[in-house]
Amino acid sequence: MNRTFNIIGTCYPEEHYMVDMERRLKEIEKLVDDRKYFTINRARQYGKTTLLNLMVQHLSSKYLVFSVSFEGLGGSAFEKEAFFCGMICKLLYDAIRYDEVPAIEDSVKNIIHEAVQDNRIEDLFALSAMISEICSEAKRPVVLMIDEVDQASGHKVFLDFLGMLRSKYLKRTTRPVFQSVILAGVYDIKNLRQRIRKDEEHQYNSPWNIAADFCVDMSFTEADIAGMLQDYAADRNVEMEIHSIAAEIYGYTSGYPYLVSKICKLIDENRGNQTATDSWSKEGVTEAVKVLLKEPGTLFDDMRKKITDYPELRKIIYAILFRGEAYPYNPDNFAIDIGAMFGFIADQDGQAVIANRIFETRLYNLFLSEEMTKSITYQTGELEKNQFIKNGMLDMELVLKKFIQHFHDVYGKSTVKFVEENGRRIFLLYLKPIINGVGNYYIEAQTRDQTRTDVIVDYMGKQFVIEVKIWRGDAYNRRGEKQLTEYLDYYHLNYGYLLSFNFNKNKKVEMKKIVIEDRTILEVVV
Repeated sequence: MNRTFNIIGTCYPEEHYMVDMERRLKEIEKLVDDRKYFTINRARQYGKTTLLNLMVQHLSSKYLVFSVSFEGLGGSAFEKEAFFCGMICKLLYDAIRYDEVPAIEDSVKNIIHEAVQDNRIEDLFALSAMISEICSEAKRPVVLMIDEVDQASGHKVFLDFLGMLRSKYLKRTTRPVFQSVILAGVYDIKNLRQRIRKDEEHQYNSPWNIAADFCVDMSFTEADIAGMLQDYAADRNVEMEIHSIAAEIYGYTSGYPYLVSKICKLIDENRGNQTATDSWSKEGVTEAVKVLLKEPGTLFDDMRKKITDYPELRKIIYAILFRGEAYPYNPDNFAIDIGAMFGFIADQDGQAVIANRIFETRLYNLFLSEEMTKSITYQTGELEKNQFIKNGMLDMELVLKKFIQHFHDVYGKSTVKFVEENGRRIFLLYLKPIINGVGNYYIEAQTRDQTRTDVIVDYMGKQFVIEVKIWRGDAYNRRGEKQLTEYLDYYHLNYGYLLSFNFNKNKKVEMKKIVIEDRTILEVVV
C-alpha cells in the first residue's frame, strides 16, 4: 500500500508521509527525564495527537506510559467528582485492555481492573491513592499523557484534579508519583480558570503553575518539508526540485503542519492530466493554494468562530491587515496571547504578525466577504471583470486604469481620514472579483506598514507585484520606487506597479511609466 499525505487524525509512519520527528521526540524525552510536568498547547491540527502517539513508542523502553484522551467525553463526565474519577479509571483500563501500554506488569493491570470492577474510586483522594499504588508497583517510572484536555475546560472538577496532581508533585521526594504528566490541547492550562469566569475578567489562576515551559518547535522547517518530499519522490519515482518546492510550500504556510500536508495532498491527488513531475512545481503549489483558499474546513471554520468570540482579537487582526498598524508581540496583551494560542498570530522579530500567508489571505477574504454584498466597489469589479482578461491573461494596467475612474467617482469627495485608513481595503474589494476563481493574492508581510504594502497576485502562473502606498511627498515616493525595484528583483520580475493614494489638494491624477535601471514601474496616482 502506498503511503499518503494525511490531514485527518493521527499520522503513522508506515501509512503516511511524515517529517522526521526524532529531534522533537528527544527534546520531549529530556523533559520527561527531568521529571517535568508540562502542557503541549498548540493550535488546531498542529500534530499534537500524532506527537503523543510517537512518544508512547519512544519512551516505552524506560517508562510505563499511559496515553489517554478526553475526546468524545460528554459533559456528564465532569459534572461530579465521582463521575470524573470513575472516568479516569475507565480510560486507564481501556488503555491496558487494548494493549496500548507496552510491557505493563500484571500487578499494575490488576490495580486498575479492580478499581473499575469494584467502582471504588469515587473521589480525588481515592484516585490519588490509586495513582500512588500504580507508581509504587510499576517497575519503571510512570508517565501519564492526556490528549484533548480542552474537553475538560470550564469544569471545576478538572481544576481540582490538577490541584491533586500538583500536591503529589510537590511531595514527589517522599511519595510515589508520576515521573511526568503531559497534557495536550489548544488552550494553555493557565487559561482554564479564565474560561470558567466571566469573559471580561480574564483572570489567570490555575493550579498548573508547577508546569515547565514547553518550547519544542512543532512547526515544520523547509528542511523538514524537503525530507518528507524526498521520501515521496523516492517512493513514487517522481522528479522534482525538492528544495525549491519545499521553500515555496513553507513560504505559504510558515510550517503549519496541517497546511503543509494539505498542499502536498492536493498536489498528489488533484493533478488532472498533468504528469507528477509537472504537478510538483511552483505552479503546482500555486494551484493547490488556490484550492485551499476556497475550500471549507474545520480549521477555517474555527478561525471564523474564534475571531467572532474574541472581539479584541478581531480588532487587532483587522488593524494589522487593513490599516498596517504595528503591535509589539506582547504575550501579556490578552488579544495577542489568545491569537498566538490559536495559531493566528506569530512573533516576527518582536512584532505581532499574521502567522502565515494562507491564514492571512483567508482572513482578508473573510473580512472582505462581510462587505461584498453592500460594497459598490466589489460590485463594480464584478461587473467589469471580463474586460480585464486578454488572451487568457490578466491586464493589470487596465485594472489600475479602471480603478482610478471608479475611485474618483465614488470616493473623490470622501474625507482624507476615511480613504487613508481604507485605501488598501477598497483596492482589494475591487481586485478580488476580477481574479477570483482563477488567481489568488497575498500580502507581503515584510513590506506592510501604515504607509505601504505589497500585494502579490498570482494569475495563471504569472505574478504581479503592486505596491499600495500613501503619498508622502516626492522624496518619499522616489524611495518607494527604489524599494519596489528591489522587491521585483526578489521575484525575478522586470515590471511592477505602484498605486499611490495622494491626498494633496493640487494632486495630479495620472498613470506613468518609470524606468529604473532595467526595471519598469507603472505608477498610478489616485
